[in-house]
Amino acid sequence: MTDLARAHERLNVEVEDLRRAVPSRAVIDQAIGVVIAISQLSAEESFGVLREVSQRSNVKIREASAHLVAFARGEAMPEAERAELDRALARCAAAPEPRTDRRRPDSPAG
Repeated sequence: MTDLARAHERLNVEVEDLRRAVPSRAVIDQAIGVVIAISQLSAEESFGVLREVSQRSNVKIREASAHLVAFARGEAMPEAERAELDRALARCAAAPEPRTDRRRPDSPAG
């Protein structure tokens, strides 16, 4: 096989991988938006919630995201994933807010 043929084959594999990844990324982004809307978390925190639901429910993040997007549209969500979503959101709500003030808490204002 020539170098050109190998490069062509590699590019075909890469294109196919991208074709599979783009729809997955779209549904994950939509699910992040749902989490943001219901929780007021940042996009990064919302992705963390999705990742946690995925890991604790033992489903792929793409699948958990699709279930959440469908749930936002009024469809049923698997009970295990719904329970994990509730737990993840509760953990985020209980977490202390990040400090934006860089001063030490005992330093005088000024």
